[in-house]
Parts: sequence; structure tokens; C-alpha cells
Amino acid sequence: MLYLAFIFHMHQPYYKDLLTQEATLPWVRLHGIKDYLDMVKVLERYPLVHQTFNLVPSLLEQIEDYTNRNIKDKFFSLSYKEAVSLTQEEEHFILENFFSINRENVISRFPRYYELYCKKEYQQVFSQQDYLDLQVWFNLAWTDPYFRNSIPELKSLVAKGRFFREEEKHVALDKQIEILEDIIPTYKKFMDSGKVEFSVSPYYHPILPLLYNTNTAKEANNKSILPKLKFSHPEDVGAQIAQAVKFYRDRFGVDPCGMWPSEEGVSEHILPFIINSPIKWIVTDEAVLFKSLKLNKRDGRVLYQPYLLRRKEGDLNIVFRDRNLSDLIGFVYHRWKAEVAVTDFMGHLKNTSLAFPREDLLLTIAMDGENAWEYYVNDGHDFLELLYQRLSECEFVKTTTIREYLKDHPPTREIKRLAAGSWIYGEFSKWINHPLKNKAWDYLSLARQELEEMKVKNLKIPELAWKQIYVAEGSDWFWWYGDNQADFDRLFRLHLANFYAIIGKDIPAYLKRPLSS
Repeated sequence: MLYLAFIFHMHQPYYKDLLTQEATLPWVRLHGIKDYLDMVKVLERYPLVHQTFNLVPSLLEQIEDYTNRNIKDKFFSLSYKEAVSLTQEEEHFILENFFSINRENVISRFPRYYELYCKKEYQQVFSQQDYLDLQVWFNLAWTDPYFRNSIPELKSLVAKGRFFREEEKHVALDKQIEILEDIIPTYKKFMDSGKVEFSVSPYYHPILPLLYNTNTAKEANNKSILPKLKFSHPEDVGAQIAQAVKFYRDRFGVDPCGMWPSEEGVSEHILPFIINSPIKWIVTDEAVLFKSLKLNKRDGRVLYQPYLLRRKEGDLNIVFRDRNLSDLIGFVYHRWKAEVAVTDFMGHLKNTSLAFPREDLLLTIAMDGENAWEYYVNDGHDFLELLYQRLSECEFVKTTTIREYLKDHPPTREIKRLAAGSWIYGEFSKWINHPLKNKAWDYLSLARQELEEMKVKNLKIPELAWKQIYVAEGSDWFWWYGDNQADFDRLFRLHLANFYAIIGKDIPAYLKRPLSS
């Protein structure tokens, strides 16, 4: 039997300014109303489809900030503000930011929204009603089709399309908080049913091998150019894991069974920290498997099974994603019609099943559970629902969670030494090995050293200072350096600047200008 395990990874960077409680960007809220809740609720119609969802604690923390009404969001507050009261500066902000969604698959599907988009592109003057309609449509468009169709008030607004009133806008915005409030309870309900499993990532989504020692980058790629300052804080690896486990236990009442190491970044060095936690399995990319086994040729029989990492600290199970099939869903199928894409995917599964008859195989699809769907028509629902229907009817494939599979099919092979690597080419160059990325690591090292010096002097370290450092260790800041870095450079420097303010030190001058300057 071919067992198919989906692991959908839910993550956003840590956008909150710890000193002002402001969300500097709105993507937690907007992805919260578009991606997290509907991805699990859709399974109500497909009881035979079992899945695993990976929930990053810092994402859920930020969602709770919205549901507890203790976070400021400029995009949200300007959405609520009466159009007649908008200043010229606020109108400019709305024009520049309220079309921030896929034009082809989202904006163009709604006549009034597309009309406003064209009006902006042709630099035509917006009326008060135009601004009001834009406030509504930006938020409606980000709301998942599942809710636009199932919540009567939102369905009515979509049908109306234009000439919205202020009270109607408030209905659309108030519904967002209701959706966010339902995320964690719904996930818990599905978890309790047994058909869905949840795993975690380290709390603030750091690359654990690089936290352990930035020299680990050389293990994955010996040509890597390292930062001037070595960052090596194994204790932070343990802290990020322990905080993630505690957060999960507090919200769901049980310990997590699995972990998606941030960006599937693994190395031999971090295994003791995971083994000493309640985690029983981890997932990473197939490139790490073939490097670990020193195989130069891709082999399905080798890939489609779990492995055991038997170490002196204990045992840990590990599964490896099928990169090709995961990336087809993540990056390719959105360009195809749903029927064609699903037929192609099922064809790959059929060929795999025929290639290994009378064998139990575990094929793991591990991918981003949110960003991919914006590029699909109807936010991916046409593709996913047809796929789930086909899988429910299929006789040669059975969907499973990782825990379910391991219970009946414990690993029969071991990996003696796990190679260092991630899902990006089996190495870490997306987060290091670039002048700006390395400079960011140097700045982080200098800030982290402040805490070590305070410990030596027996000075009391504010809890918020630790939190701010752990936030700055997140993977996202390093990912974007050398690419579309402006927002994330600003955020990274903000987090480090806040750290110095928290410990009562002057903010270094280099944090007051972009790293590229």
C-alpha cells in the first residue's frame, strides 16, 4: 500500500514591535483569514483524508494578539477609519498598499476591485466612495472563498460589489476577528478527532544548526563564506525547542509528537536537544537523506520510508519529503487547470505504487500551507477539493498522519550520521554565505554577546530581552537579505534596536541605517 502523508507548514515572521505592540505588517491577520482555518475545515467533507499541520508557535502567538485585541495594525485601523475622515497621507497609504494581493487570480476576479486597480494605475482621482469600496475590497479579497461563500454577511457584500456603507465595512472587518478566534479551537477539535496531527517548529523559527554554530554552514557546503563573528549558542537551540513544546502543551493539552525544524534545517548537532524533548519525529528534505547515505542517485525505495536516528540520548524518527511532488503542488500546478493538475499528481502516485508492488511505502508531501494558494484560482480550493475527492475514492493510496504511520510501520533502517542541510539545495546559503546575510549574523552576535556579559556580571536580564533576542534569531530576516530586503531589513534592525533599548544600552549607529548602506 502507498501511504501518503501531507504536512502543511503554517508560518509568518514575527512582525510585532515588542515595545509599541504594533504589527508592522498585516500578513498574520490576512493569512489568518485566508489560509489557516479553511485548510483544516475543508477536511470535514473528506473524512478519509488524514493530514498533518505544522503550526509555528510565534505565528499562533501573533494570532492570539489579534483575538485578545492587544496589537496595533495600521492596515486594520485604516480599514476601519471612515473614508470621509481619511487624511491625504492616509489616502496615499491605502492606495499604495490595499492592492497587495495577486492581481491575476484575485483582483481581476472582482469587477469593482479591478476597476479601482485600473483607476489607480491610470492615476485617476479617487472619490470618497472609491476609498470606502477599496477599504472593503482589500479585506474581502483576502478573506478566503470558503468564508466569503459560507458567511451570509460576507456573501451579501460580495454580491453587492460596490457603493458600500460604513456599517457594511464594519461587518466585513468584524468577521475577521471571529475567523481568527476560531483557528486554535478548530485545530484542537480536529486533533481530538484523531484524523489530524499537529507538529511544531522551534518557537521563533530559527535555523537550529546555525544557532548551534554558524560554522555548520561549512558542513553543508564547504565553500560557504562565514560571518566575521562566530555565532554559537547551543543553549538557544534548547530554549527555542522547549518554548515551542510548552506553548503547544498549553494550547492543546498534550505534548507535540512531531517537529518541522525551521526550513527543514537539520544537523547531527541539534539532535540531542530534540531527543531530550517530547518530540518523536522530525521531517526534512530528501537531499539530506541522500547526503546522509552518500547516494548520488535518487532512489524511491530509499526515500519512501521512515528512518531511525539512534543516539546515546535516545531514539528519534525522521521522514523525508518528496521534493519533486511537493514542489509540483507548491510552485507548478497553479499554472494548470485543476483537473489536469490533479490527474497528473494521481498519475505520479499510481506510477509509484506500480513500481513497488506489495510494499508499504510512505510518500511525504511537505510544503508551505499558505503562500502557494494565492497563485491558484479560487485560492486553491478547486485543486484541493478535487484532489481530496480522488484520494478518498482511490484504492491504491491511503492518506495518513506521520504518527499513524509510525505506529504501525516503525522504521527498519537507521541513519548513523545525519548530514547538515535544509530544503534549499540541501545547504544553508539562503540564510548565510552572502555579505548582507553575514553582516546580519555579525550584528546578532554582538547583541547576543551583551547577554553573556550581563550574565558574567550577575546582572538581572529582563525576560523581554531574551524574547527579543530569540525573535531576532528567526530565519526570515536572513532569508531576504540580498533579495527583496527593505521591509525585513527594517524589521531586523528594529528588533535589535529594541533589544538594546530593553537592556538600557545606546542603540548602535549601524542599526539606524540599512545593512546595504
